[in-house]
Formats: sequence, C-alpha cells, structure tokens
Amino acid sequence: MKSLVQPILLLAAICFRTSLAQLSGNCLSGLPGIPETIDRALQAPLLSINQRIAKLEAVLSLTGQLYQVGGKMFATNGEQVDFEASKLTCEKAGGRIATPKNEAENNVVLSILKKHNKYAYLGVTEGVISSIYLYLDGTPLSYSNWNKNEPNGKGKEKCVEMYTDGLWNDKACNQNRLTVCEF
Repeated sequence: MKSLVQPILLLAAICFRTSLAQLSGNCLSGLPGIPETIDRALQAPLLSINQRIAKLEAVLSLTGQLYQVGGKMFATNGEQVDFEASKLTCEKAGGRIATPKNEAENNVVLSILKKHNKYAYLGVTEGVISSIYLYLDGTPLSYSNWNKNEPNGKGKEKCVEMYTDGLWNDKACNQNRLTVCEF
C-alpha cells in the first residue's frame, strides 16, 4: 500500500486544482496513463479526500470564513494592507485578489465587506490610457459597479476599491484595505 501513496497524492493534487464542480466526476474516473489496477486502488482514497474537502468547505461556509458563488470561492484573512500586499497575500494562498465579474460575485464580496465593515481593493487597475480600467491580466472589464461620477481620478488613482454598499471607486493604491481573495 505504501507504493500507492505518491500516486494518490499526485492524483489528489491534480484533482484539488480542478474546479469543485468537476471533482466528483473527472477525478474518480482516473487519469490517462495510470494502470487500471492503480486507478481502482486510488478511487476509494480519492473519494474520501473529496468528501473531506466538501465537509471542510461546508464548515468554512457555515462559520462565515468562506463564501461561494458559481465556481469561485472568496475569503478574507481580516487584514488591511495596501494593494500590492493584498495581491501578494492572495497569490501566496493560491488565489488572486477578488475580481467580481458579475453581480452575484460582487454581492459575495459585498457580504464580506459588510461583515468586517471595511472597504477592499479589487483586481482591477487603471490601464495606460487614463480612465480605462482593466482586469489584472490586462483584459477590459466585462462587469463594473462604479459609484456615481466614478472613476474620477484621471490617472492619479490607479486602483479600485469596493465600498460597503457594493459600489466601486477608483483609489490610490497605497491605502490600507481589507484583503479579499478569490479561488
């Protein structure tokens, strides 16, 4: 059984990185190249791992430490830091700074902000052209929720924060805001 530990961990790591909606299907059916005998031997431990992950998600959601919408999960460490530190914190945790791409995701981030009564930076910054805001990967916004008369920084406010009412504001990146990550 010891010889199965490495393949189990490898398969578990691969499955963990797939979306949660796919965990029960794709990972349990095996991976190409793994002999059928090992594949069958891995199915029971993998099912157990999947069940434990589901329970942990339920506990974290129940305690208000994890919020889910669609295929995304959102969480905060409760710390307030500047934009770069928040971005780095999320990356170190295996995620990225919260980037709502629809109203449902915006509302989940809003729930976190209301709970902590704090503003948060979003994964949106001003591009090279003043007043044109982009996702961190450089793609144009497909969703926004700007406050009235925003953005108004005209090149001086490169980051975007979300208020505790869910509306967005362009802001200097050196302010301390609640770290909210998405996974």
